[in-house]
Amino acid sequence: MSVDPDSGLLSPVRAGTPAEETTGDVAFAVAMLEVEAALARAQARLGAVPGDAAERITAAARRLAGELDVVRLAREARATANPVVALVRALSAAVPEDADHVHRGSTSQDIVDSAMMLVARNTRELIVADLDATAQALAGLARAHRDTVMPGRTLTAHAVPTTFGLKAAGWRQGVLEALRQLRSLQLPVSIGGAAGTLAAYVEYGDGSADYPERLVEAFAAETGLAAPVLPWHADRAPVAELAAALAQTSTALGKIAVDVQVLTRTEIGEVTEAAGGGSSAMPHKQNPVLSALVRSAALQVPVLVAGVTQSGLAEDERSAGAWQAEWQLLRECLRLTGGAAHTATELTAGLRVHAGRMRENVDRTHGLIVSERLSATLTPLLGKARAKELLTAVSRRAFEEGRPLAEILAATEEVTTVLSPSTLADLLDPARYLGAAGRMVDRALTSPTD
Repeated sequence: MSVDPDSGLLSPVRAGTPAEETTGDVAFAVAMLEVEAALARAQARLGAVPGDAAERITAAARRLAGELDVVRLAREARATANPVVALVRALSAAVPEDADHVHRGSTSQDIVDSAMMLVARNTRELIVADLDATAQALAGLARAHRDTVMPGRTLTAHAVPTTFGLKAAGWRQGVLEALRQLRSLQLPVSIGGAAGTLAAYVEYGDGSADYPERLVEAFAAETGLAAPVLPWHADRAPVAELAAALAQTSTALGKIAVDVQVLTRTEIGEVTEAAGGGSSAMPHKQNPVLSALVRSAALQVPVLVAGVTQSGLAEDERSAGAWQAEWQLLRECLRLTGGAAHTATELTAGLRVHAGRMRENVDRTHGLIVSERLSATLTPLLGKARAKELLTAVSRRAFEEGRPLAEILAATEEVTTVLSPSTLADLLDPARYLGAAGRMVDRALTSPTD
């Protein structure tokens, strides 16, 4: 039976996106080769490996990157529970004269963990760029619709008026928080040797007391990753922090998606995606497919992150099984979040806002949406208990009779005695009961983003 690549058939949110390429099997294999080459160069800096040997190892690693059979590599990994042994064998065979300098003093976990951080760094760059674009699109929506009145909904029902600008600003704030979290991550290189003591590395070193520290710094510089204080073979905090940031990111994007799905409902119709997806059975449908894709990722990533976090229970100096369990889970978190971030740029850039429909929906409850404001005004005039009793009664009549609340209030002597017609009209205008919505939008758009 032939082996098909993981094409994303059942994960369309990331299929064909840049994050899929940076997290695929080939990308991981290439990252491991890059780490092996970086290690040789780092050791050459410190005299533990001849400089020309490091150059040949680096050149061979780059050649192999385009020739690797990842299916064969995966099959061979079953014998050692990780792909590094087979990879080192292939790299050593490519430089027979320098084979002794390949993987010198290292262990498989150093290579896999460092490669994982390289893949994470490359994918993070894509996610950050897409989040930046999404934040810009949301800023534009918030600015354009600063004063666009729409129903605020709580527990699925109309609450009080709000603005679409404030909603968009809230979406943007979630994206900015995710950006801050991703940018603040320290993605460290992994270097510890067989049991986290750097013993074999030191054995090949120059005997100086500070050789271990200099090697770690050199290795970090060659990979472009951070230098850890200690080896982290059994301390999975760097992985857990990365996973948590991905969960936060997917959730921030998922919030946008679920709101768009609600507002896109036929009976609501306040926003639509720029190009909805069709239905296989119903020609008239224009489904909010971009939101569906983003939401699918947001539902999966936190579940996967739970597995990543659980895998942090690493026994001894290196774990058997828990470490291996992280790989696919973390890779899926990266590719799903990357796919969601890429999709969100299209969703937010093309989102169509129907301000007229928003106003229609505000008026759908015949003025009941501002009952809170009426209560605040009538309480000092009639007393709290009486104001509540009266407004409950007139609100019920407005709902049951389908009549405007203004009409019923205008015929209620107890109200007209204390409120003039102009005051009552002002109180019933939803656009005059937006609290600090506009100011909050302005503040959000002028606050520093870094």
